[in-house]
Amino acid sequence: MTTMTDSSVREFKMPDVGEGLTEAEILKWYVQPGDTVIDGQVVCEVETAKAAVELPIPYDGVVRELHFPEGTTVDVGTSIIAVAVGDGAAAAAEPVQEAVAEEPKPEGRQPVLVGYGVSTSSTKRRPRKGAEAPAAAQTPTAAIQAELNGHGPAAPAAPAAPAAPAAPAAPVTGDRPLAKPPVRKLAKDLGVDLATVVPSGPDGIITREDVHAAVAAPEPAQAAAPRSEPAAPAVSPSAPTSYDTTRETRIPVKGVRKATAAAMVGSAFTAPHVTEFVTVDVTRTMKLVEELKQDKEYTGLRVNPLLLIAKALLVAIKRNPDINASWDEAAQEIVVKHYVNLGIAAATPRGLIVPNIKDAHAQTLPQLAGSLGELVSTAREGKTSPAAMQGGTVTITNVGVFGVDTGTPILNPGESAILAVGAIKLQPWVHKGKVKPRQVTTLALSFDHRLVDGELGSKVLADVAAVLEQPKRLISWA
Repeated sequence: MTTMTDSSVREFKMPDVGEGLTEAEILKWYVQPGDTVIDGQVVCEVETAKAAVELPIPYDGVVRELHFPEGTTVDVGTSIIAVAVGDGAAAAAEPVQEAVAEEPKPEGRQPVLVGYGVSTSSTKRRPRKGAEAPAAAQTPTAAIQAELNGHGPAAPAAPAAPAAPAAPAAPVTGDRPLAKPPVRKLAKDLGVDLATVVPSGPDGIITREDVHAAVAAPEPAQAAAPRSEPAAPAVSPSAPTSYDTTRETRIPVKGVRKATAAAMVGSAFTAPHVTEFVTVDVTRTMKLVEELKQDKEYTGLRVNPLLLIAKALLVAIKRNPDINASWDEAAQEIVVKHYVNLGIAAATPRGLIVPNIKDAHAQTLPQLAGSLGELVSTAREGKTSPAAMQGGTVTITNVGVFGVDTGTPILNPGESAILAVGAIKLQPWVHKGKVKPRQVTTLALSFDHRLVDGELGSKVLADVAAVLEQPKRLISWA
């Protein structure tokens, strides 16, 4: 995503890295003004709400200016670096008639990430009209909303900028309230009508804090709040400025933590959670794990209890396919997935992420072992791509690695079930009529009670336990 400002300078904008993301934080610059860059060279690392990714520059030139310092959160579509290019290179990169446009239309996949391009058809944002006339005729409210969606203001409309101050009055009329897509989703999840929310952002933009304030405020007070006083909520951010730094540490909520918080709040207040538990003897499973480690077919692969637990869940889903579904609120439909993208919750230095193994249901046990190993190593290195965290259908969270017996996991948004695995411990257990020390663990299955009844959830959990107690069922039930 670039813009020509004159014949020799190109502006590289924060690209849309896919999956509807609207902003990213600049973690690190790898170049400085005066440095020479070549096509494909990584110039910075950014952290989106889902992962840390590296951005390559799509042309040769010399860095003229870095528009933002490290640690700044920048909206998609905002220019972040200016690069001076040769006249010949500029002419080869884009036609002269496109020099006055805000940005050239992408063809095919744009090289916005290392190993992860963005298809034109993959974006969920509304396409631009293209012609200057519709852009000039765009209402102030529509122009601001387009910028919120990451399109940025159109360059030909720049002379009309002085008239923009009238835009804040737009939300008061019957126009659509101004808000970024994530804020609209949050409002939908919490059941908040954006038309009733008092905006506190610039140009009358509704923020997440406004939505949460609307939920917490009494109904009459919310209705009576004057929409013409967006400056009032600004008092709250100034409150925490004075505090004892020796007794408290304040950490800005952003990046992965911000996305996780929003997702968990949305999930907890949208899907009615039910959690069931079962304690199971996994001694035979642990023996099978040790045997597989000695099998030459698994040489170099990650073989551990999680591998067989994952396979047990896949078998249970095959026997109870209705658990692998999602709730479509807009269409009022239950969407049953005929594939399993198995999510694995992973704790990383940047926070909790849930990458998933695509089409895990179709993988053999060795293939699944390889996929799990790659998923874990990539997450630990902080190289998980946004694409790897999209499209999950069911998730496993292994809290047992922390020595915890079990938990009540919150559903990953868009999924109907999540399995928590507790610590595997040697405990007294009645086996063949005698009390013996056995390897025992507790499983917990949380599910969305809108589409998963107690019977279905119980069957799935019982099947997982049965496979782990008797691993031979991996063969007989497969």
